[in-house]
Amino acid sequence: MRKILFAIQFLVTASFAQVPPPGDSQSEAILLLNGIAHLGNGKVIESSAIGFEKGKLTYVGSSSDLIDKSKYKVTDIAGKHVYPGFILPSTDLGLNEVAAVRSTQDKAETGSLKPNVRSIIAYNTDSEIIPTLRFNGILTAQIAPKGGMIAGTSSIVHLDAWNWEDALIEEDDAIHLFWPRKRIFQTTAKPEEVAKSTEQYESAIQLLSNLFQASKSYSEAKRKKINLKLEAMKGLFDGSKQLFVNATKAKDIIRAIEFAKGYGVKKIVLVDATEVYHVKEYIKENSIPVILNDVHGLPSRADSDVDEAFKLPYQLYQEDILFCLGYSNSLMSTQNLPFYAGTSVAYGMDKEEALKTITLNTAKILRIDDQIGSIEVGKQATFFVSEGDALDMRTNKLSMAFIQGRRVTLEAMQQQLYKKYKTKYGQ
Repeated sequence: MRKILFAIQFLVTASFAQVPPPGDSQSEAILLLNGIAHLGNGKVIESSAIGFEKGKLTYVGSSSDLIDKSKYKVTDIAGKHVYPGFILPSTDLGLNEVAAVRSTQDKAETGSLKPNVRSIIAYNTDSEIIPTLRFNGILTAQIAPKGGMIAGTSSIVHLDAWNWEDALIEEDDAIHLFWPRKRIFQTTAKPEEVAKSTEQYESAIQLLSNLFQASKSYSEAKRKKINLKLEAMKGLFDGSKQLFVNATKAKDIIRAIEFAKGYGVKKIVLVDATEVYHVKEYIKENSIPVILNDVHGLPSRADSDVDEAFKLPYQLYQEDILFCLGYSNSLMSTQNLPFYAGTSVAYGMDKEEALKTITLNTAKILRIDDQIGSIEVGKQATFFVSEGDALDMRTNKLSMAFIQGRRVTLEAMQQQLYKKYKTKYGQ
């Protein structure tokens, strides 16, 4: 009986699967004319010509300057806006489907120190959530594991592929460290509770110290027996991998960065740094890039402004700190990434600078800006066309999108259900 029920459940679930197949490889040169091109590097071309062939951008300029159109299939997009594909950093997209159903989650392995856990081999290209990001312009993501102090190793993917091998842009690009926190309010706790919390905090840091010391010694050894955990950490000391440090509090931010620097980690990125502005001088001195995770979040301190998180992007921009936007608190909210950038415009940022925080800045932080992040000749043809301003939820309406020159299907289950029931009621 249980087998029959399981079979019925599987068939019902399968019948609702609406993930469209990946787009076909680009077969002919395409030219989009007369659109308003936001290049992602701060420049705007009012009447643009965007040409691409074999997945690469071959012409980016004004339509009036273009001489030879004969080799292209020409499409007029007058009045529409062209943007580089948005990039979502540090997300468990494709590893986590339904939060309330454990069997659909593969974002975390057991244990606290797991640098050898690779998120990419668990990445599900058939996730129903992926198409909901594409139709808002998010075409690339960094897939990162969760759980424990060292969650594992991330990879960067295109959001349109048959499998994880096809999706890959950069494999095993970074290790993700979640700095331990004291789980206690020191102002109201009893002395013995504070002492216990402090002991647990220091014990956790000691575990990290042991791993980093062993990893550094392992990386310097000439002859060694392969250790998967230490082998995964090796790239931190030669700069081939980045260390993404998740820390929110000002004191933790400084301690975590000093910890990593003390062991010779070459490339550090700060993630989820709610109180980064309180240590801005330290961040600038050490040239640490920042990923802001929650622009729509609550204030971090009781004496903070109620709109602290809304203002933070503009404040970091004024300080000339390299940063980008992300969102890891709720997977279902990540599709709103462009609107977080729109919020930063409402709180002082220039619109083209805000666009950088979800395109070129993100690509620079992920070290893939030679491939994507802006619309420039020689880069991948990963961009989209919107009916209006893509940072405004009222006008973010994509009419076409391309990943490596492949035309991407923008419909997801929501649009298909809308059409289905619109037909049912005769509208």
